[in-house]
Amino acid sequence: MFVHLHVFYVDNIKYKKRNNSHFMLVDGMSTLLTESAKNCESMDFHAFGLKWKFNIRLDLVKDYLSAYLTIADEKCTGSNWGVTCCFNLSVISQIGEFDICTASVFSFDSNHVSWGVSSLISQDMLKQKFIVNDKAVFCAEITGVVPLFLNVIINTFSPTMGTAERVKLMKVPRNNSRFTWKITQFSSFSGESHSSYEFTCGPRRWYLEMYPKGYLEGKGNSLSLFLHASDFVSKAPVEATSAIYKLRVLDQHKRNHHEISIIYIYMGIFSKIDLQLKVKHKTNLPFF
Repeated sequence: MFVHLHVFYVDNIKYKKRNNSHFMLVDGMSTLLTESAKNCESMDFHAFGLKWKFNIRLDLVKDYLSAYLTIADEKCTGSNWGVTCCFNLSVISQIGEFDICTASVFSFDSNHVSWGVSSLISQDMLKQKFIVNDKAVFCAEITGVVPLFLNVIINTFSPTMGTAERVKLMKVPRNNSRFTWKITQFSSFSGESHSSYEFTCGPRRWYLEMYPKGYLEGKGNSLSLFLHASDFVSKAPVEATSAIYKLRVLDQHKRNHHEISIIYIYMGIFSKIDLQLKVKHKTNLPFF
Protein backbone atom coordinates (compact mmCIF):
# COMPACT_ATOMS: atom_id res chain seq x y z
CA MET A 1 0.00 0.00 0.00
CA PHE A 2 1.26 3.47 -0.88
CA VAL A 3 0.15 6.56 1.03
CA HIS A 4 0.43 10.14 -0.21
CA LEU A 5 -0.01 13.01 2.27
CA HIS A 6 -1.15 16.34 0.83
CA VAL A 7 -0.38 19.52 2.78
CA PHE A 8 -1.14 23.05 1.60
CA TYR A 9 1.71 25.34 2.56
CA VAL A 10 3.60 28.54 1.78
CA ASP A 11 7.27 28.08 1.08
CA ASN A 12 10.10 29.72 -0.80
CA ILE A 13 9.28 28.01 -4.09
CA LYS A 14 10.29 30.19 -7.00
CA TYR A 15 7.41 32.12 -8.59
CA LYS A 16 5.10 31.30 -5.67
CA LYS A 17 3.22 34.62 -6.25
CA ARG A 18 2.25 33.69 -9.79
CA ASN A 19 -1.53 33.99 -10.20
CA ASN A 20 -3.75 31.18 -11.50
CA SER A 21 -1.10 28.59 -10.78
CA HIS A 22 -0.64 25.63 -8.48
CA PHE A 23 2.71 24.25 -7.32
CA MET A 24 3.12 20.67 -6.17
CA LEU A 25 6.29 19.70 -4.33
CA VAL A 26 6.62 15.91 -4.44
CA ASP A 27 8.68 14.58 -1.55
CA GLY A 28 9.69 10.98 -2.25
CA MET A 29 10.42 10.95 -5.98
CA SER A 30 12.44 7.74 -5.63
CA THR A 31 9.23 5.96 -4.64
CA LEU A 32 7.46 7.32 -7.70
CA LEU A 33 10.32 6.37 -10.02
CA THR A 34 11.05 2.88 -8.74
CA GLU A 35 7.82 1.45 -7.33
CA SER A 36 4.45 0.50 -8.75
CA ALA A 37 2.94 3.86 -7.75
CA LYS A 38 3.38 5.66 -11.07
CA ASN A 39 0.75 8.37 -10.67
CA CYS A 40 0.72 11.41 -8.37
CA GLU A 41 -2.27 13.73 -8.36
CA SER A 42 -2.65 17.18 -6.83
CA MET A 43 -5.52 18.34 -4.69
CA ASP A 44 -8.15 20.55 -6.31
CA PHE A 45 -7.17 24.18 -6.86
CA HIS A 46 -8.96 27.21 -8.26
CA ALA A 47 -8.04 29.39 -11.23
CA PHE A 48 -10.24 31.88 -13.09
CA GLY A 49 -13.22 30.89 -10.95
CA LEU A 50 -13.03 27.20 -11.86
CA LYS A 51 -11.72 24.14 -10.03
CA TRP A 52 -8.84 22.11 -11.50
CA LYS A 53 -6.29 19.47 -10.60
CA PHE A 54 -3.22 18.11 -12.32
CA ASN A 55 -1.24 14.92 -12.13
CA ILE A 56 2.11 13.54 -13.16
CA ARG A 57 2.48 10.02 -14.53
CA LEU A 58 5.35 7.67 -15.30
CA ASP A 59 3.41 4.81 -16.89
CA LEU A 60 2.39 6.24 -20.27
CA VAL A 61 5.62 6.76 -22.22
CA LYS A 62 8.68 4.66 -21.47
CA ASP A 63 11.42 6.62 -19.65
CA TYR A 64 9.42 9.87 -19.67
CA LEU A 65 7.27 11.80 -17.22
CA SER A 66 3.82 12.88 -18.41
CA ALA A 67 1.70 15.71 -17.00
CA TYR A 68 -2.02 16.39 -17.40
CA LEU A 69 -4.46 19.11 -16.35
CA THR A 70 -8.03 18.11 -15.48
CA ILE A 71 -11.07 20.33 -15.03
CA ALA A 72 -12.90 19.25 -11.87
CA ASP A 73 -15.49 21.98 -11.39
CA GLU A 74 -19.07 21.17 -10.39
CA LYS A 75 -20.32 23.58 -13.07
CA CYS A 76 -18.73 21.39 -15.74
CA THR A 77 -21.23 18.55 -15.66
CA GLY A 78 -23.56 17.22 -18.29
CA SER A 79 -22.91 17.88 -21.96
CA ASN A 80 -23.76 21.55 -22.55
CA TRP A 81 -20.50 23.18 -21.50
CA GLY A 82 -17.02 23.87 -22.78
CA VAL A 83 -13.86 25.63 -21.60
CA THR A 84 -11.05 26.76 -23.87
CA CYS A 85 -7.92 27.02 -21.80
CA CYS A 86 -4.33 28.21 -22.22
CA PHE A 87 -2.00 26.59 -19.70
CA ASN A 88 1.61 25.77 -18.92
CA LEU A 89 2.79 22.55 -17.29
CA SER A 90 6.29 22.85 -15.82
CA VAL A 91 9.06 21.13 -13.91
CA ILE A 92 10.62 23.82 -11.70
CA SER A 93 14.37 23.98 -11.17
CA GLN A 94 15.45 24.12 -7.53
CA ILE A 95 19.05 25.05 -8.33
CA GLY A 96 18.57 28.20 -10.41
CA GLU A 97 18.62 26.65 -13.89
CA PHE A 98 15.94 26.94 -16.55
CA ASP A 99 12.59 25.27 -15.94
CA ILE A 100 11.14 22.70 -18.30
CA CYS A 101 7.85 24.13 -19.54
CA THR A 102 5.28 23.32 -22.20
CA ALA A 103 2.51 25.73 -23.28
CA SER A 104 -0.75 24.36 -24.64
CA VAL A 105 -4.21 25.48 -25.76
CA PHE A 106 -7.00 22.92 -25.46
CA SER A 107 -10.77 22.85 -25.35
CA PHE A 108 -12.24 20.95 -22.41
CA ASP A 109 -15.72 19.45 -22.63
CA SER A 110 -17.69 16.45 -21.38
CA ASN A 111 -15.71 14.14 -23.66
CA HIS A 112 -12.30 15.67 -22.89
CA VAL A 113 -11.91 16.66 -19.23
CA SER A 114 -8.12 16.14 -19.24
CA TRP A 115 -5.39 17.43 -21.53
CA GLY A 116 -1.63 17.51 -21.23
CA VAL A 117 1.69 16.36 -22.58
CA SER A 118 2.80 12.74 -22.67
CA SER A 119 6.57 13.45 -22.76
CA LEU A 120 7.20 16.48 -20.58
CA ILE A 121 10.70 15.46 -19.45
CA SER A 122 12.87 12.36 -19.63
CA GLN A 123 13.42 10.48 -16.40
CA ASP A 124 17.19 10.82 -16.86
CA MET A 125 17.02 14.63 -17.04
CA LEU A 126 14.57 14.70 -14.16
CA LYS A 127 16.99 12.75 -11.96
CA GLN A 128 20.05 14.72 -13.02
CA LYS A 129 18.77 18.31 -12.81
CA PHE A 130 15.41 18.58 -11.10
CA ILE A 131 15.36 16.19 -8.15
CA VAL A 132 17.04 17.60 -5.04
CA ASN A 133 17.05 15.61 -1.80
CA ASP A 134 14.45 13.28 -3.32
CA LYS A 135 12.12 16.23 -4.00
CA ALA A 136 10.85 17.73 -7.25
CA VAL A 137 8.56 20.70 -7.92
CA PHE A 138 5.87 20.77 -10.59
CA CYS A 139 3.57 23.60 -11.61
CA ALA A 140 0.34 24.03 -13.54
CA GLU A 141 -0.29 27.64 -14.61
CA ILE A 142 -3.50 28.63 -16.38
CA THR A 143 -2.97 31.77 -18.44
CA GLY A 144 -6.33 32.20 -20.10
CA VAL A 145 -9.83 30.76 -19.88
CA VAL A 146 -12.89 31.17 -22.11
CA PRO A 147 -15.80 29.24 -20.58
CA LEU A 148 -18.98 28.36 -22.45
CA PHE A 149 -22.03 27.33 -20.42
CA LEU A 150 -25.47 26.78 -21.97
CA ASN A 151 -24.09 28.20 -25.23
CA VAL A 152 -23.24 31.51 -23.52
CA ILE A 153 -19.64 32.73 -23.35
CA ILE A 154 -18.71 34.06 -19.87
CA ASN A 155 -15.94 36.63 -19.59
CA THR A 156 -16.31 37.70 -15.94
CA PHE A 157 -13.92 35.25 -14.26
CA SER A 158 -11.12 37.08 -12.46
CA PRO A 159 -7.56 35.87 -11.74
CA THR A 160 -6.95 33.75 -8.65
CA MET A 161 -4.00 33.86 -6.26
CA GLY A 162 -1.53 31.01 -6.76
CA THR A 163 -1.46 28.05 -4.34
CA ALA A 164 1.01 25.33 -3.39
CA GLU A 165 1.02 21.94 -1.70
CA ARG A 166 3.52 19.32 -0.57
CA VAL A 167 2.88 15.67 -1.36
CA LYS A 168 4.74 13.18 0.81
CA LEU A 169 5.05 9.75 -0.79
CA MET A 170 5.30 6.88 1.69
CA LYS A 171 5.54 3.18 0.99
CA VAL A 172 4.04 1.15 3.81
CA PRO A 173 5.95 -2.13 4.41
CA ARG A 174 4.02 -5.09 3.06
CA ASN A 175 3.86 -6.83 6.43
CA ASN A 176 2.20 -3.72 7.91
CA SER A 177 -0.14 -2.91 5.03
CA ARG A 178 -2.46 -5.93 4.93
CA PHE A 179 -5.63 -6.24 6.98
CA THR A 180 -7.78 -9.37 6.87
CA TRP A 181 -11.37 -9.28 8.08
CA LYS A 182 -12.74 -12.80 8.54
CA ILE A 183 -16.50 -12.78 8.87
CA THR A 184 -18.17 -15.72 10.59
CA GLN A 185 -21.87 -16.64 10.34
CA PHE A 186 -22.22 -14.40 7.31
CA SER A 187 -25.72 -15.60 6.39
CA SER A 188 -27.07 -14.68 9.84
CA PHE A 189 -26.19 -10.99 9.55
CA SER A 190 -29.09 -8.56 9.90
CA GLY A 191 -29.05 -4.85 9.32
CA GLU A 192 -27.88 -2.85 6.35
CA SER A 193 -24.12 -2.71 7.03
CA HIS A 194 -21.40 -4.06 9.32
CA SER A 195 -17.96 -2.63 10.18
CA SER A 196 -14.61 -4.12 11.09
CA TYR A 197 -12.50 -2.89 13.96
CA GLU A 198 -9.98 -0.18 13.18
CA PHE A 199 -6.46 -0.93 12.03
CA THR A 200 -3.44 1.32 11.55
CA CYS A 201 -1.61 1.75 8.25
CA GLY A 202 0.79 4.60 7.61
CA PRO A 203 -0.12 7.84 9.37
CA ARG A 204 -3.77 7.09 10.12
CA ARG A 205 -6.38 4.53 11.14
CA TRP A 206 -8.77 2.76 8.78
CA TYR A 207 -11.68 0.34 8.87
CA LEU A 208 -13.78 -1.69 6.45
CA GLU A 209 -17.54 -1.49 6.08
CA MET A 210 -19.60 -4.17 4.35
CA TYR A 211 -23.12 -4.04 2.91
CA PRO A 212 -24.15 -7.70 2.46
CA LYS A 213 -27.03 -6.77 0.14
CA GLY A 214 -25.28 -3.96 -1.70
CA TYR A 215 -25.25 -0.19 -1.51
CA LEU A 216 -26.54 2.47 -3.95
CA GLU A 217 -26.15 1.12 -7.50
CA GLY A 218 -25.11 -2.26 -6.10
CA LYS A 219 -28.16 -2.64 -3.87
CA GLY A 220 -29.95 -5.94 -4.47
CA ASN A 221 -27.30 -7.42 -6.77
CA SER A 222 -23.93 -6.94 -5.07
CA LEU A 223 -21.91 -7.22 -1.94
CA SER A 224 -20.45 -3.76 -1.31
CA LEU A 225 -17.18 -3.30 0.57
CA PHE A 226 -15.88 0.12 1.62
CA LEU A 227 -12.53 1.30 2.98
CA HIS A 228 -12.96 4.24 5.38
CA ALA A 229 -10.25 6.63 6.51
CA SER A 230 -10.57 7.38 10.21
CA ASP A 231 -8.50 9.64 12.47
CA PHE A 232 -4.74 10.16 12.45
CA VAL A 233 -2.26 8.31 14.63
CA SER A 234 -0.50 11.47 15.76
CA LYS A 235 -1.77 14.96 16.56
CA ALA A 236 -0.28 16.37 13.36
CA PRO A 237 -2.45 18.77 11.30
CA VAL A 238 -5.26 17.10 9.37
CA GLU A 239 -4.14 16.29 5.84
CA ALA A 240 -5.70 14.78 2.77
CA THR A 241 -4.40 11.26 2.19
CA SER A 242 -4.12 9.65 -1.23
CA ALA A 243 -3.93 5.86 -0.91
CA ILE A 244 -3.07 3.23 -3.50
CA TYR A 245 -4.45 -0.11 -2.40
CA LYS A 246 -6.45 -3.25 -3.23
CA LEU A 247 -9.75 -4.49 -1.90
CA ARG A 248 -10.09 -8.25 -2.16
CA VAL A 249 -12.76 -10.84 -1.35
CA LEU A 250 -11.21 -14.30 -0.88
CA ASP A 251 -12.61 -17.45 -2.44
CA GLN A 252 -11.95 -20.11 0.20
CA HIS A 253 -12.83 -23.02 -2.11
CA LYS A 254 -11.28 -22.45 -5.54
CA ARG A 255 -9.03 -19.47 -4.75
CA ASN A 256 -10.68 -17.49 -7.53
CA HIS A 257 -10.36 -14.25 -5.59
CA HIS A 258 -12.16 -11.06 -6.59
CA GLU A 259 -10.19 -7.82 -6.23
CA ILE A 260 -9.93 -4.26 -7.45
CA SER A 261 -6.97 -1.85 -7.37
CA ILE A 262 -7.79 1.71 -6.34
CA ILE A 263 -6.16 5.14 -6.15
CA TYR A 264 -8.24 7.52 -4.06
CA ILE A 265 -7.78 10.77 -2.16
CA TYR A 266 -9.32 10.72 1.31
CA MET A 267 -10.18 14.27 2.31
CA GLY A 268 -9.91 15.18 5.99
CA ILE A 269 -11.06 12.77 8.67
CA PHE A 270 -13.76 10.67 7.03
CA SER A 271 -14.00 9.32 3.52
CA LYS A 272 -14.53 6.05 1.73
CA ILE A 273 -14.24 4.12 -1.54
CA ASP A 274 -15.84 0.83 -2.38
CA LEU A 275 -15.68 -2.49 -4.16
CA GLN A 276 -18.91 -3.83 -5.66
CA LEU A 277 -19.00 -7.62 -5.95
CA LYS A 278 -21.79 -8.96 -8.14
CA VAL A 279 -23.41 -11.97 -6.50
CA LYS A 280 -26.81 -13.66 -6.36
CA HIS A 281 -28.01 -13.56 -2.78
CA LYS A 282 -30.04 -16.75 -3.17
CA THR A 283 -26.89 -18.78 -3.61
CA ASN A 284 -24.35 -19.79 -0.98
CA LEU A 285 -21.44 -17.37 -1.04
CA PRO A 286 -18.12 -19.24 -1.39
CA PHE A 287 -16.16 -16.25 -0.08
CA PHE A 288 -16.81 -16.58 3.65
